[in-house]
Amino acid sequence: MLTIVKHPADILEKECELVTQFDKKLKVLLNDMYETMLSADGVGLAAPQIGIDQQIAVVDIGDDTGRLNLINPVIIEKSGEQTDVEGCLSFPGLYGTVSRPFYVKVQAQDVKGRTFYIEAEDYLARAIQHEIDHLHGVLFTTKVLKYIDEEELEGYEEE
Repeated sequence: MLTIVKHPADILEKECELVTQFDKKLKVLLNDMYETMLSADGVGLAAPQIGIDQQIAVVDIGDDTGRLNLINPVIIEKSGEQTDVEGCLSFPGLYGTVSRPFYVKVQAQDVKGRTFYIEAEDYLARAIQHEIDHLHGVLFTTKVLKYIDEEELEGYEEE
């Protein structure tokens, strides 16, 4: 289990380095990140959230898509709009509504360095965008339209 970096921490607001070495260490790191994300009840985790200055993220929203390993991801297409509640493992107990594109097409690399593309909509698109933001030092708190307290959050979850 890795330690999740909490705000404020400089690494959370910095542009991360591109991954250039695709080796066993990277595979181990991705597996450790995934296990850490699951144990923290998250749907995504980016390398800066565990103190690593590299463009690496894992996402799994619990649907048929399964686990996504995103290395050096870039959003190459986006459209539509959606507004919903977001939280972040680096901001425990903090939630707010954030507006993001409804659809994204992302180019990324896998653990072996091979380029692949993924298209996502709705919640998966939101989770991917949230994690990609982390890789560029952009925190969800800079995009919050309205903060939601815990009681209001329960109302959102019931909808």
